[in-house]
Amino acid sequence: MNNSSFFEEQKEQSLIKARIVEKYFWAWAKVIIPTAKQARHEIAYIDLFAGPGRYKDGSKSTPIKVLETAIADPDMRNMLKTLFNDANSEHTNSLQEAIEAIPGIEQLRYKPEVMNFEVGENIVNDFSRLNFIPTLFFVDPWGYKGLSLELINSVVKNWGCDCLFFFNYNRINMGIGNAAVEDHVNALFGKIRADKLREKLQLLKPEERELTIIEAICEALQEMGGKYVLPFRFKHENGNRTSHHLIFVSKHIKGYEIMKDIMAKESSGENQGVPSFEYNPATSKQPLLFELARPLDELEAMLLDVFAGQIITMEEIYNQHHVGKRYISKNYKAALNSLESQGKIIAEPPSDKRQRRKGEITFANSVKVTFPLKP
Repeated sequence: MNNSSFFEEQKEQSLIKARIVEKYFWAWAKVIIPTAKQARHEIAYIDLFAGPGRYKDGSKSTPIKVLETAIADPDMRNMLKTLFNDANSEHTNSLQEAIEAIPGIEQLRYKPEVMNFEVGENIVNDFSRLNFIPTLFFVDPWGYKGLSLELINSVVKNWGCDCLFFFNYNRINMGIGNAAVEDHVNALFGKIRADKLREKLQLLKPEERELTIIEAICEALQEMGGKYVLPFRFKHENGNRTSHHLIFVSKHIKGYEIMKDIMAKESSGENQGVPSFEYNPATSKQPLLFELARPLDELEAMLLDVFAGQIITMEEIYNQHHVGKRYISKNYKAALNSLESQGKIIAEPPSDKRQRRKGEITFANSVKVTFPLKP
């Protein structure tokens, strides 16, 4: 599939990706706007690989949906600045036409800006010199050209700025050992880490390669200052191989928690109530493959080990433990309820004095948990 044919129809993966971006844009804006108002700031949405306004089957692209969201909200209509870019002039012409055709587009205080340039060192240098207003930055390159740590950091360095980028795992995996694209890979991981990665990957199995590559990009982003990094995996239609990862980067725990909840709900499957943080078309076709692990049991064991000898609330347990793990709040409550029913922890108030909701005993954030000492 080439770049132009990609836009002929909106694949299911693209729908999921777009939905995650749209949901986070709305939630992010609603958190940021009250503070931005006090500081007399605007907010912004930037997409450097925007594509055309519509797919050839007529479905709307992410830029159009973002603008429609803004038009529907009084604060966003007044505060949102948008920049859409694509190196393909056919895409930018199509996007400009689609934007002008949006009902109510004239209600936006700031006219959407559509640009046509190649993303490279020049834009990184320009962005690095700027102090950005709160910005949601979306980077969805066709492959990896133009995507770099410096590009992401040039925006995320400022307050209220988060980044979502599409990490083309399939192409990057093939390109890591290819001398012809060495500079692009170095820009993405940093040269020292990229060289170590090339050496490390030589003897690894495919599933180990993927884990190692994703860990490397997440570590690079965290070292750069993006403290909270969250990947969401997309599988090919047969469910056997990974195609992409959508990776979220933020400096603030609030953004991380919001995105974690969004990605959890967009996951194609869950096990013991624990979301997979992936979209895999094979999940429903091959259910046995997804029942082998028991992640909630693993969480129970982790909690007994990590918090041994402590008296601590449910909220404190969650805040101290969930970053970097695929568990969400309801998983911690389920695990603690299970541990309590087994007599492995003491909860105050106990289960017989807590409310029931839909037949299940609740576990409020304020419930205090006493963990036993390690044997």
